[in-house]
Amino acid sequence: MKNKLNKTIAVANQKGGVGKTTSVINLATALAACDRRTLIIDSDPQGNASTGFGIKYNERDIDLYSVICGKNNIVDSIKSTMIPKLDIIPTSPNLSALEQELVNVEDREYLINNLIKKIKGEYDYIFIDCPPSLGLITLNALCAVNSLIIPLQTEYYALEGLGKLLNTIKGVQMVHNEKLEIEGILLTMFDSRLRLSNQVKEDVKKHFGNMVFSTIIPRNVSLGEAPSHGESIIVYNSTSKGSKSYIKFAQEVINLSLIHISEPTR
Repeated sequence: MKNKLNKTIAVANQKGGVGKTTSVINLATALAACDRRTLIIDSDPQGNASTGFGIKYNERDIDLYSVICGKNNIVDSIKSTMIPKLDIIPTSPNLSALEQELVNVEDREYLINNLIKKIKGEYDYIFIDCPPSLGLITLNALCAVNSLIIPLQTEYYALEGLGKLLNTIKGVQMVHNEKLEIEGILLTMFDSRLRLSNQVKEDVKKHFGNMVFSTIIPRNVSLGEAPSHGESIIVYNSTSKGSKSYIKFAQEVINLSLIHISEPTR
């Protein structure tokens, strides 16, 4: 029996180092722990989400790149993780060549969307971990999802580039995907001891209001250590502040999904 939720979410910010992949890995793990069937699509050529689950490069022969190129079936690219109910489609550096290879391909913006249609009914949540750019791969992700989570670090230059991302989203809504919504802005790397972190938090909440998730992800040593062990923070150190924050964030995402389901059809 297929699930009813079928929520597809891109996690994107063209600025690197904002906790994007960390958030994908740990939010997806927390949702799976909450009995939600979840899939991660690693669309960042750096492949950090794949590495974060201990998938070695020689185990990625059937990856997102080979599926987009038509060499393999998307079903065959899905790998189970050590977390029950959590799967991943890995990627490799080969994906970085995709933009040039697809320059003359018709409807190249919808390639990931067409692939997801084949498996969407099997999952409650599908997350696309986007590269830190606003190129063709990120555009493909935005054309394939219901909504977008924007991780934003509570540090200097946090808002730099956010306006460009929001303009890109508006363009995608107008031309490619009118159903695309911003799920919310997730504040990351928060250090309550620092005046700057608190100031950025207040500035973001002032400018974006209800668009900002109530959960804030703290700067946490264990969050930085977990990927090197090929584990999520919830597996690596379940009692850490980072783990508790992502579990709380998962519940917030679930609650938002339930609200959307209960809204009357217009």
